[in-house]
Amino acid sequence: MTIPHLTAADGTTLPAIGLGTYKLNGSAGVDAIGHAIRAGYRLLDSAVNYENEGAVGRAVRSAGDVRDEVIVTSKLPGRHHSYDEALTTIEESVFRTGLDRVDLYLIHWPNPKQDLYVQAWRALIEARERGLVRHIGLSNFLPEHIDRLVAETGVAPVVNQIEVHPYFPQREALDYHREHGILVQGWSPLGHGNDLQQHPVIAEIAKAHGVSPAQTILAWHVARQVIPLPKAASPQRQAENLDVFGITLTDAQVEAITALGRPDGRLADQDPAVYEEF
Repeated sequence: MTIPHLTAADGTTLPAIGLGTYKLNGSAGVDAIGHAIRAGYRLLDSAVNYENEGAVGRAVRSAGDVRDEVIVTSKLPGRHHSYDEALTTIEESVFRTGLDRVDLYLIHWPNPKQDLYVQAWRALIEARERGLVRHIGLSNFLPEHIDRLVAETGVAPVVNQIEVHPYFPQREALDYHREHGILVQGWSPLGHGNDLQQHPVIAEIAKAHGVSPAQTILAWHVARQVIPLPKAASPQRQAENLDVFGITLTDAQVEAITALGRPDGRLADQDPAVYEEF
């Protein structure tokens, strides 16, 4: 299966869908991630706080001659935002994967009250210059945070991973990122612990295309040029989630799904302007 790619302003390309690996840990995680790679996934999302960088790295090393095709991602936790700690943490991420590098490294949350994210960003820039990582980006950053990073360092992120799903469609954020050539990855793209996949609008559009509600939601992400990162451990779900690039939603269908957005649509009220994670 050929997965389309999206391109950032600096020419960096990323697959148009990835695999979320949260809670895919240990031997079972290695097996699940390994199967995903064999199924065609080439973008793997991890983080220091997921405690599974080792499982991701082992799965990649065991997958055969695909290393240069696979984008391994990790994220810097808030407790290590200071410059020296950030650099050491990135080194440890590389060591844990057992790979020669991490392909995409993100700052997990801005933690604005702590106010060390510029230091963290400088560390990511240094890590890229040293070859520890290939590409650098952000997660859960707001436009004002990104503007400050660019103003103080002159370096823009290639990607920002944010919460995106039909109950929280992030219209304004997507406009900002498109304007600045920053790719958007969507975490929890299918929602989590809510009734999204049972919503009548989703069900009707899914029926019209002869696909599942989950595939319909992922096709909505693709139509909006958001890179969804659905987590799936079972081979069946992994394959279903990957098989969405032949689904062409009409503009009206995309808008109908986007219109499901709610003012309180965040899954856990994690507003990056105030939320902090360590």
